[in-house]
Amino acid sequence: MWRENPQVHVMTAAARTRAEYAFILLFVEEMTEDVIYCTLSYYAEGHSDLTGKGFRQLSSVLIKEVLSRADRKTFVEYPNRLYRDVENFVPAFYGDDMADWDREKNPAFEYCEARAFLAYRDGQVVGRIGAILSHRANERWGTKRMRFSQVDFIDDREVSAALFETVENWAREKGMKEVHGPLGFCDLDREGMLVEGFDKRSMFITYYNHPYYLDHLEALGYVKDIDWIEHMIPVGDGGEDDRIYARLKRISDAMLRRTGYHKVTVKRRSDVKPYVRKAFELINIAYAPLYGVVELTERQIDKYTDKFLPLIDPDFCCLIADDNDDLMGFGVGAPSMAEAMKKCRGHLFPVGWAGVLKSLKFNDTLDLFLIAVRPELQKTGVNGIIMEHLYTGCVKHGIRQAETGPQLETNTKVHHQWKMFDVEPHKRRRCFIKEI
Repeated sequence: MWRENPQVHVMTAAARTRAEYAFILLFVEEMTEDVIYCTLSYYAEGHSDLTGKGFRQLSSVLIKEVLSRADRKTFVEYPNRLYRDVENFVPAFYGDDMADWDREKNPAFEYCEARAFLAYRDGQVVGRIGAILSHRANERWGTKRMRFSQVDFIDDREVSAALFETVENWAREKGMKEVHGPLGFCDLDREGMLVEGFDKRSMFITYYNHPYYLDHLEALGYVKDIDWIEHMIPVGDGGEDDRIYARLKRISDAMLRRTGYHKVTVKRRSDVKPYVRKAFELINIAYAPLYGVVELTERQIDKYTDKFLPLIDPDFCCLIADDNDDLMGFGVGAPSMAEAMKKCRGHLFPVGWAGVLKSLKFNDTLDLFLIAVRPELQKTGVNGIIMEHLYTGCVKHGIRQAETGPQLETNTKVHHQWKMFDVEPHKRRRCFIKEI
């Protein structure tokens, strides 16, 4: 019987009708191998005999842990349902999100513990949340923090409270003192809750969320820890009147002459492969001081190589090396896949890949994925070489604007490089934190 199964823990279960109670029993009976949390914002009082007219309650939200592949599919697909009528929502790659919660496929589980949960009401999914305990991040930064991740919910305070209560309870069990997020397993995953720019289309590498999320987080006691800013950078035509392009060209030529560095010749994706590991090693060095960052492992480098390498176009990939062919800096972007990803709902198969390939060839927006320069060379003009290369690629392909990914508001070095542009800081996203 499910009541005797030690793997099933019912914290609180209540129902407004017999039908709802029957659903809970059926739900648990069918998932006897799962750990199920039936979490409520308030505990019911004055229960009457269940064989009578039921019992009184103040709320009913069923929180179920994601353990099976079917549950994982439901978890990953939920944003597509929640935002199906929201034009600016852009899904991530379905396969990537599925792999994130697969202990066999995500190398971050070497140093992380993680659990994912779904919220049900009346038999319908009404929310989701992930919880990540990064032991390496806590060791690196001297903290005792649990991360929340991939959180979505309907505009119902009882639902959001039940979801966050579940994460906070697990955090306490693990001896944590704070919960913060939304964050991923590492810095290359999506992070930050949108707080400004809801009228702008998202990128597939970032979250989109409803404005009401902010009210829910604040009501639950979460406060700002740090923000990221995203910029939209206009791109000219590269002609005689394009002063920004002319300036970038002068900076790039001067830096190449003065330093003796060179741009690696990249004609096809295979030309990039010998430098991929060097690029991620540089990321480990350049990103080390940034919020919550931990060094990527060898297996993680392989994972993100597989993710980004197929998107590389030589015109949007700049590798700067010295005479020993050591990497001094690099930058990589790709034409925006937002429209294609929205149409295929994040599924590349069976036909979604065709739209993605088309977007990589015909587009007016460039997504800037990664830029890294050796710390001792930052603010020296080396990044100007990268920007000139990417700008030239934009002119060649008729791209008129470039969008940065999230950049920490405290990262003054990266914000400094956009000063010569007429940039628009058009989105802001936030990491929230709460003491528990």
